[in-house]
Amino acid sequence: MSGPRVKYTVRLPADLTRQLADHARSRRASQTAIIEAALQSFLSPDGADRLEAAVSRRLDRLTRQLERLEWHVELSNETLALFIRFWLTSTAPLPDTAMKAAQAMGRERWERFVESLNRRMENGPRLKTELSVDVARSNGDGI
Repeated sequence: MSGPRVKYTVRLPADLTRQLADHARSRRASQTAIIEAALQSFLSPDGADRLEAAVSRRLDRLTRQLERLEWHVELSNETLALFIRFWLTSTAPLPDTAMKAAQAMGRERWERFVESLNRRMENGPRLKTELSVDVARSNGDGI
């Protein structure tokens, strides 16, 4: 900056003072230079426009992420509903004499399912990856 300099004395909260000192040290700049730049940016007539544009870009990105998330939740819901419908229409009820053995087998299969789900959530592969491969195969991409 050019021109005469005016001395100001301000009081800042201790945590803000530490942040300013840390930032100045990491940037190898003076605290005065950082404060001057911050004031110029804050008082700049286009500062509000830049801030609004940055916020707008961030909101647009969040909107796209939420739309993808919504699609994945809808896919999960439809997959589950289709499976339940298929299972209910294709599975015959068991006679009372076979119920105890079926329940024991069901508990065992459930435990294996939960273990498998846990491994899959920790290590993959994920459903969307498998779906991508299956779609590519069905389209003749030969993966």
